[in-house]
Order: sequence, then C-alpha cells, then structure tokens
Amino acid sequence: MKKQVFSFFLLVFAISLSAQNPIDKFVNSDLLKNANVSLMVKDLASGKILYEYRAENATIPASTMKTVTTSTALELLGGNYQFKTTLEYDGKIDKAGVLNGNLYIKGSGDPTLGSSKLGDTLFLHRWVEEVKHIGIKKIVGNMIADNSRYDDEGVSPHWTWEDIGNYYAAGAYGISYKDNTYIIQFNSKAIGTTPEIVKITPNIPELRFTNHLKSSAIKYDSAYIYGAPRSNERSIYGEIPANRPQFFVKGDIPRPGLLLAQDFKKELLKNKIEINGTVKEIFWKTNTPRKAFYTHFSPELRDIVKEINVQSNNHYVEHLFRHLSLLKDSVASSNNAVAVIKNYWKQKSLPVEQLFMVDGSGLSPEDAVSAKFYTDLLTQMNNSRNNIDFRNSLPIAGITGTAKSFLDKTPLEGKVRAKSGTINRVRCYVGYIDTDSKKWAFAILVNNANGSARDVTNKMEEFLLNITQ
Repeated sequence: MKKQVFSFFLLVFAISLSAQNPIDKFVNSDLLKNANVSLMVKDLASGKILYEYRAENATIPASTMKTVTTSTALELLGGNYQFKTTLEYDGKIDKAGVLNGNLYIKGSGDPTLGSSKLGDTLFLHRWVEEVKHIGIKKIVGNMIADNSRYDDEGVSPHWTWEDIGNYYAAGAYGISYKDNTYIIQFNSKAIGTTPEIVKITPNIPELRFTNHLKSSAIKYDSAYIYGAPRSNERSIYGEIPANRPQFFVKGDIPRPGLLLAQDFKKELLKNKIEINGTVKEIFWKTNTPRKAFYTHFSPELRDIVKEINVQSNNHYVEHLFRHLSLLKDSVASSNNAVAVIKNYWKQKSLPVEQLFMVDGSGLSPEDAVSAKFYTDLLTQMNNSRNNIDFRNSLPIAGITGTAKSFLDKTPLEGKVRAKSGTINRVRCYVGYIDTDSKKWAFAILVNNANGSARDVTNKMEEFLLNITQ
C-alpha cells in the first residue's frame, strides 16, 4: 500500500515537473536568464491558470498597451461610436450671402480626417458644398480651427526626446489632419554628403529644417526628426542610403488644426468664396454664440480599433486614449484618461495596481503592465458583448499586420490572434490561442533579454509551440 501511495505521488510530481518544463526551458535559457519576464497562460473556459511566471510583475509593455486602450474604448463607447467634427459660424449672414463673422472647424479628436488609412480624403469638397448650402458667398471674418475639446498637451511629456518630432510620436489634438504626418523627399548623393530636401508633402511653408543628415553606405533609414511640440523648428539627424534620388522620411505635423483650416480656406477660394480675415487656431473655449450647420462623422470605432491593433497605429490610439477622458471631464487630457481606464477595470476586479499607464500607445518607457492584468483583461473581453470587434482587431499570427511573421509556417499559423510590442530591449505578445482543443489567453512580456528582438520572438514561438503540441 505504501509503495502504491509513493508511486502515486511520484507520478503527480513527475506530471507537475513536466508541466513546468516549458516555463523552465523558456526563462532559464541563455537568452532570458537575466531578463525581466512576466508570463501567464490561462484557459478561457475554466479560468484555470495553465502556466505562469512572475505573472504579477509589471513590465514595460510597448505597443501591447494598445489593447488596454482599445478594449476600454469598445467597452465604454461601443463599436458604433463615431467622432464628430462640426462646422460653425458666429455673426450673421446678410441677404447678399456675406457672413459678417468667423467660420469655425470645431474638433473632437477625430484622428481620421484626411487620413491615408481610413476616412474620406476628399471631405473638404463636401464641406465647401455645406458652406454654399447655407448661402455663404463671402466671409468678412477669420477661419478658426477650434481645438478646445482637447487640452494643448497633444504630445505626451512622458515620451523620450528622440521620439518627439517623428511621425510615430505625432501629437493628438482636438483637430488632427492627414495622420498628423508629413513626408520629406530627399535626394542623396555621395557618401558623406548632406542629402538635399526635394519637397515636403503636404506643403507646410512654416516648417523650417536644420539638416544634419548624412548619406552613407547603410541600406536602411536611420534618420530622425527632432522638434518641440507645436514648434515649426525641426532638426534632422542620422543617415540614409547614398545615391538615392527618392528617399522618404516622415515627421509629425506640429499644428495640424492650422493646416486643415488653411486647406479649407484654399478650397473655399477655389470655389469663389472670399475670406477677408486670417487663419487661426485656438485651444480655449469662447463665449461667442455660434451656430453649427454641418457635422462630419468619422468611421465607426470598430474600424478605428482594427487599424490601431493590426497596424499598431500610435496616432489613432493616442486620440482614442485622450478621448476617453471626456467621460470624466469636458476637456480631454491624458491624466483623466488614465483615471477613466483604471476605474473601469477596477470595477471589473482586474488588478489595476499592476497597470502603470501614462499614454495610450505604449511608446513611453514609463508604462508597465503585468501578464496577469493582460490575461484577466483578455478573459473579460472574451465574455464581453464587444468580443467580436475586439478579437477582429487583433492581428492573425502568420497572416496579418504586425503579427504577419509571428508563428508563420508553423502549426499555430492562423490560430493565434496577438498584439505585439517592440521598443528598445522590449519584446511582448498578448492575445488568444484558438485551436480545436485549446481556447487560451496568453501574455508574454520580456524586457532586457540578452539578444535581438528576433531572438526573443523565436524563443516565444518555441514556447507557444511547445505548450500547444
């Protein structure tokens, strides 16, 4: 009898040891033995934790933070939600069609105006028609871009200086336009020479560049554009390949609301509607009575969320992040956005003490999240009325978006939906495993591994394949 009991416990121990072997193999590898790792795999049906390692340790998440912002937005706003931009005027329109007053573009943080990703790039034509429709033929006043729905801190103070000024760190304002991104075309010549700036699209005459860029033997883009928020002064550093007559580098538009108002004025002038005043932008509310005469709607939130997670769109998600704060206050701000997000998930019993959030995209190195928080969130979303919209927004491993090369040509290709996250010394994946026999949520966050991001990804793939075989 004693021998049987001993054999039984030995078998249990062996099974337990076997279950832990994938974890041991993963975290004790030369690549990760000195890294900060937070990991959890959970069965969605039972809620049982299948694998975990330092699951409550808050770890820099990079772009996986977007799943926190987008899931909260779907929960609180709904997949049908649309941003609104209104056209308004003050003063009066006389019988001759003269508006003795100002024309306003009142924004509410729509990131898709003129976007190359979503939305209508020809919307200004429609706006001109709406101006005509109310009988305006001439404006004796100003064209004003009203950003007051958001505060003026469009660029996060928690982002690093080396990021600010680049397209992926574009500001999120009450009015945004053309992805808040301009493209510089360079003509590079011999190695060691300074590439010539050929043109900037869209044309922003106010921008002034100090060009420290050099042509070199490299085959990739290592150029960076630096500049303070809302400043037209920009400095360009780094290198681009030599002898390339057309090489493109992207930066952030410092004052997108002003650019939109300028372009709208041009469209009105093309259509014989004269404007006597100037083009301005404001970030404060005014007491002057106005009349709204047209509302422009963005694409639905579910489409915006899909663009965010599939393509890891920082620009869109930062608008969404700040927009959530309007559920708490009349002016959008980052601090109130964090409060709204943490309060919502606290009500759902998620461990918000393991969520340290300062932006919506995960670009800041001050962000930190635990694997437990992520798997709890993924479990909540699996049971949510917004489950389909959220799942559809996650890239499919080996097939779409930023997960296109993840688990490709493996048995898990097409069977994992996951958001990736990568910044310097950070590699993370969070998402769902969906095979015939396994319906799991997982989060793997790795900081400071002794190897490249590709090395870490390979090790993560090995772990996931090992536990699902």
